[in-house]
Amino acid sequence: MPPRLRLNLPPRLRLALAATLAAALLAAAPGAATATSTPAAAAPDYCAAQCNDILPPGENGNATLADIIGNRLFGTRPAHTDDQLGPYTALASAYPNLTNAQLAGFFNDASFGVPAAQVASTSSPRPDVTIVRDKATGVPHITGRTRYGTEFGAGYAAGQDRLWVMDLFRHVGRGQLSGFAGGAAANRQLEQSFWQAAPYTEAELQSQIDAIANQGDRARQALADAQAYLDGINQYISQSYNGRYFPGEYDLTGHIDAITNAGSIDPFKLTDLVALASVVGALFGAGGGGELASAQVKQAAEARYGTALGDQLWRSLREADDPESVSTLHDGQSFPYALPPDDPQGVAMPDRGSVVPERLIYDATGSANSATTKAPGVLPGNLLTAKHGMSNALLVSGKYTASGHPVAVFGPQTGYFAPQLLMLEELQGPGISARGAAFAGLSFYVQLGRGQDYAWSATSAGQDITDTYAVPLCSTDGSPVTTAADSYLYHGVCTPFDKLSRQDAWSPTTADSTAAGSYTLVMYRSNYGLVTARGTVAGKPVAFTSLRSTYRHEADSIIGFQMLNDPGAVHDPAGFQQAAQNINYTFNWFYADSQHTAYYNSGNNPVRAPGVDAGLPVLADPAYEWQGFSPATNTAQYTPPAQHPQSVDQDYYISWNNKQAVNFGASGFGNGSVHRGNLLDDRVKALVAKGGVTRASLAHAMESAAVTDLRGEDVLPELLQVIATSPVTDPQLAAVVQKLQTWRSDGAKRTETSAGSHGYADADAIRTMDAWWPLLAQGVFQPGLGDGLFGALTGALQINESPSGGQSGPANGGVSANESIPHKGSSFQYGWWSYLDKDLRTALGRPVAGPLAQPFCGGGSLTACRSVLLSTLQQAATQTPAQVYPGDGDCSAGDQWCADTIIQRPLGGVTDAKTTWQNRPTYQQVVEFPGHR
Repeated sequence: MPPRLRLNLPPRLRLALAATLAAALLAAAPGAATATSTPAAAAPDYCAAQCNDILPPGENGNATLADIIGNRLFGTRPAHTDDQLGPYTALASAYPNLTNAQLAGFFNDASFGVPAAQVASTSSPRPDVTIVRDKATGVPHITGRTRYGTEFGAGYAAGQDRLWVMDLFRHVGRGQLSGFAGGAAANRQLEQSFWQAAPYTEAELQSQIDAIANQGDRARQALADAQAYLDGINQYISQSYNGRYFPGEYDLTGHIDAITNAGSIDPFKLTDLVALASVVGALFGAGGGGELASAQVKQAAEARYGTALGDQLWRSLREADDPESVSTLHDGQSFPYALPPDDPQGVAMPDRGSVVPERLIYDATGSANSATTKAPGVLPGNLLTAKHGMSNALLVSGKYTASGHPVAVFGPQTGYFAPQLLMLEELQGPGISARGAAFAGLSFYVQLGRGQDYAWSATSAGQDITDTYAVPLCSTDGSPVTTAADSYLYHGVCTPFDKLSRQDAWSPTTADSTAAGSYTLVMYRSNYGLVTARGTVAGKPVAFTSLRSTYRHEADSIIGFQMLNDPGAVHDPAGFQQAAQNINYTFNWFYADSQHTAYYNSGNNPVRAPGVDAGLPVLADPAYEWQGFSPATNTAQYTPPAQHPQSVDQDYYISWNNKQAVNFGASGFGNGSVHRGNLLDDRVKALVAKGGVTRASLAHAMESAAVTDLRGEDVLPELLQVIATSPVTDPQLAAVVQKLQTWRSDGAKRTETSAGSHGYADADAIRTMDAWWPLLAQGVFQPGLGDGLFGALTGALQINESPSGGQSGPANGGVSANESIPHKGSSFQYGWWSYLDKDLRTALGRPVAGPLAQPFCGGGSLTACRSVLLSTLQQAATQTPAQVYPGDGDCSAGDQWCADTIIQRPLGGVTDAKTTWQNRPTYQQVVEFPGHR
């Protein structure tokens, strides 16, 4: 793929290359004093070699300038940068015949400690800690004789493995990426989106630290742990700078002169951890906030069908509590939250056409006035703004397993990067005993992994913790009020907005040739949250604000993560759930030990005023505020733990960002009768019915779902049934239908004909489905919805999320720009799958629970519906491979396999090969504990 960091080296860097190579060779064991003592004994491990994990592409994310140049010129790479990519990829072809004995070929041994024969290196950055790296993967196994030493070692190892990534993301979290990594359009887009989501002054970042310090002994210990961790990072920074083995990206971005070594790497501080935590919270631990888009769907529906029927249609499209949606809890428990009220109160519907997004950029100079650049950026610009689902989990109770012990296959789907956003580690010290993955820069605790006799993981839950308020604008000088006003009414008082500004400037570097430029990012903040748009409600000027319960509290979850790492705090489901309750991000948490499985949904779920609809904008008035709301601290009354979806020892659990439980309201559109969670649920349910589940059979179920096209498995059968109501007389079209039938019979997989063939089995049928889906959605729904409602609905829920991301639909179809992103792996969460499913079953005369309020396909006529399906299928069949897969900077037009491939997006100078598509967690565990403390 095109390099992110160019090799057009200026003369000074060419002259420095020899010196850099020499320095790298001298730094064979960078910054580490070799320990003469043997490693400390491993902590008690009750997994008995039945815990495995994997994190592609590899543990090592540090490359010197010499490493980067060697990678670009000769294809060489530092050890352990891609050694987990091959086994991870190979499972897509090998899973059909998978056995327990073969699991080690596709996952790492996640046992505690390192056998003597497998020790690659041993170092002690201080006398009270030892870092052992294993030969197989280079993972740091950190054993501290003091708690400070343990956390210091965690920080030191983090610096060794992820210093550049950590530095990138502390700048992303502050809205300062362009000045640090270059002014590429993608860098600017990303920093802008984070400044819109979580803007802070430095004092406000510090205030989160100060608030934690007052929360008791655990909180104070957590801050001490974090400071020790920072001390370890900063010692590594100092040593690597002096030894000239720091990441080469600092050279290429101009922070350090490659010849003189002049420059610096800023030391890390506690507020950097808050900035990093805000990134994690915004990406993976938030939910809601789509109320304006929902309101626009409601308005368009009422304009098309009248108030009563339009409201019914909006509710049916919203699917806030769809009776056919797959739920993680299926044991009859109900957890009412954020359900649409029958008689909503305080709704503030914007006047149609009045909403204008809030201006963000001011005082742009130079290249800041250009929306495109030649440089690609170090991260995807839409990393935060594009809809994305994350993570899955499969757990089976011991009652249904071959061994009698629970089995779990689970992990977070955090995207594919080189190096990864996550890193692997083992931490052993006083009060800490865990191994697993943690976000780079926050690895003072393992965030997803295993303890001595239990394992845990999470999926993004996304329940509604973010509301949109319509805040009346006012003027402090008595002048006429317009939407440009800089003050708002708060409890009857005209109050100025807080103005939060960030100045960013950049200049061209070796890594990023973007011309010099600068701008100022500005966000306005009210007591009701951040201003995102302006408009009018009933003719009166308002600001629409976004109020998130975790804003100004991104660091609070530190206590829950500390507990998960503490063997004294977690040793059964109750301890696990208590730890999860202390995490305020919106996650589904899962637990397994030798006897039990458990689940808990975490998050600061605000208690809303009676009658408030969480799915629509709300008038900013005391009567409609969150209960107990305090704008000074952005705190409120939250639903108590008993009201959070939770369970112990259900027969099985699945989660793929689907609905949590009955009556637990979805925060957005798309949780209906067909969801990618069905791919897991159907397979695990069948395993449980059969009994004798093993780690291999559960991993098989996961991987089978990972290579399946959701549309092909759960919607194509109904499409074919409608078509089959009469013979297809056109021979060419009949042949297309036959290929689709064969693909469905083959399991609707997107898999290679053989490992490494780079060609799909049933390739023509897959191409047809990819071309057909957007045409189908438009053909079925646009005539009934009309252009206005069709466009509004695509703004709330994208039509398609195929692996290639290349089928955005007809240019005039109102298709949202928020279609799937190519090469990211994660697919089939967001789309109109449920709408087609319900509408087709209605046309076929089958029962539908929670049907759409209107029939659409053929206006309700089965004959007319069939005609629509065949006409759109005919259009799809005539599209060439180059039209369906138009190509990009990584793939030639028409290359189907390449269009789907996963690319480990480079965050630095070392790149990796493309891998075949599969829809599975990035970090993944396969665990079964035969014993317990």
